[in-house]
Amino acid sequence: MSGYGPEIEVAIASVREDVARLHGELTANGLVVWTGGNVSGRVPGAELFVIKPSGVDYADLAPENMILCDLHGNVIPETPGSDRSPSSDTAAHAYVYRNMPEVGGVVHTHSTYATAWAARGEEIPCVITAMADEFGGPIPVGRFAIIGDDTIGQGIVEALTGHRSRAVLMQNHGPFTIGKDARDAVKAAVMVEDVARTVHLARQGGELIPIPQEAIDSLFNRYQNVYGQAPQGALK
Repeated sequence: MSGYGPEIEVAIASVREDVARLHGELTANGLVVWTGGNVSGRVPGAELFVIKPSGVDYADLAPENMILCDLHGNVIPETPGSDRSPSSDTAAHAYVYRNMPEVGGVVHTHSTYATAWAARGEEIPCVITAMADEFGGPIPVGRFAIIGDDTIGQGIVEALTGHRSRAVLMQNHGPFTIGKDARDAVKAAVMVEDVARTVHLARQGGELIPIPQEAIDSLFNRYQNVYGQAPQGALK
């Protein structure tokens, strides 16, 4: 136990379970290979987040080996998993959580089509209604940054601040997505790969047809606030 009090301990345990389970969605949707990629989740009510250990097979991920960190990416000692090294993207995730308090989950993958757009440093234009629904416009590109410190996180925050998209293509690297919680960020990771593939294939057949901005706005508003069994609400 980490001594945070019963409510926070329960929240930590819940996020550990969610983050461990959601890594399975990355493999199920073909978004990662080998040990690449990561999911993290903010602990509600505390300046903490949970992320996967570095270089561990997805089949071996479990709640007890997820790693608890503070919002500067420091591993919380004497907690389950603290004997392992956290993901190499931990500093980037931590920077996002520090600077975007509305974000409750962050995901990184090297999914094939989204990473191909990132390799060209090219945003994905909003030319299908699913993109308007989910991202409210094009998927932006973040500046090139070397892994290891919070430079990638800085690029993510720069690209997504004031932008409706919950996904950014970090140039020459791959997609990062954010969400109101870890599941929401995973959904965005699945959807960005789907639209990256579709738009790529469409462009092979001819010129893309842009969606007018007023239609994008209407589609985004309907999907975020009306669609489904209860209003979902955009990430605020």
